[in-house]
Amino acid sequence: MLNHVWISLLLIGIFTAVGRDINDEVQNTYRNGLPVTAHFESVQQTASVNPSFEGEIVISAAAFNQFYNISSAVKEIRHPATLTTLTSGKQKLELKISDSSPLFWKEMAKAAGGKEKLEADVRSYNAGTGECVFAMEKVSYVKIKAVTKAALDFADTAVTISLGLIGVMALWLGIMKVGEAAGLLELLTRLMTPVTRRLFPDVPPNHPAVGAMIMNIAANMFGLNNAATPMGLKAMEELNKLNPKAGTATNAMCTFLVVNTAGLTLIPATAIAIRAGLGSADPGMIIGTSIFGAGCATVSGLIAVKLLQRLPKYKREMEVTEPEAKND
Repeated sequence: MLNHVWISLLLIGIFTAVGRDINDEVQNTYRNGLPVTAHFESVQQTASVNPSFEGEIVISAAAFNQFYNISSAVKEIRHPATLTTLTSGKQKLELKISDSSPLFWKEMAKAAGGKEKLEADVRSYNAGTGECVFAMEKVSYVKIKAVTKAALDFADTAVTISLGLIGVMALWLGIMKVGEAAGLLELLTRLMTPVTRRLFPDVPPNHPAVGAMIMNIAANMFGLNNAATPMGLKAMEELNKLNPKAGTATNAMCTFLVVNTAGLTLIPATAIAIRAGLGSADPGMIIGTSIFGAGCATVSGLIAVKLLQRLPKYKREMEVTEPEAKND
């Protein structure tokens, strides 16, 4: 079911992007090929093979808004520019994009591949009056490019996270094996039995799922989010072995998911490390609020899941499922 949701969202994003791009092409949102008249104020000439003049392009707010059919420019546009004469005799205009650039030009530069400058073909330039007529470089298929770039970026992020998770999973699965061989896991499970028995009455006390859940909860309590992930996956895998109907979450699975998602934390190590890295004066000041917030979330979640488990709808589902599993 989740795969269908993801593919649906992906197709919606692609079709929406294509639709927006077609609309931009029809409306010529970026004014491709259309000339705009401005005033070029030359400041100085730079020495190079192709003579160029550095200065400012001046466009009134009314002319800018009318040309691009927007309302973001509230004052006169004065933007640094470089006018270059090529060996072929043609002239080029370069606009270096910065924080002070008009928002629309920033969007055009981002759409053109995240460039730091926009180029324009100069149609005519009168050095005497400073009048300059130019047409900006073509910008098209903005949204589909953005969707494609985002898909590739997130695919790269997914691979990076997956590779980083391999080491953590290997480490904590190894620690779990060592703890199991040394009897530590059994001791910890025995100490936590009164709690786990009440939270997970359907899971046998000595089942491997209990140890994995305890390790996951312990890692979350110390704010080791990445370390808690492999134990959470292991716990769900073990709980699924007790599942009478594959594909349907059991009461124990739902309860564990609530505890895991609420993330009861005693020492938010990851958050403290981030705050310290960003120069916080007191990185540990969030400990109290983290414990209170996560505690409230855990208690509320457990109350909700235990109440929902008692509803006739879900109890009837389990009654129907168990005989079917026995017949199989």
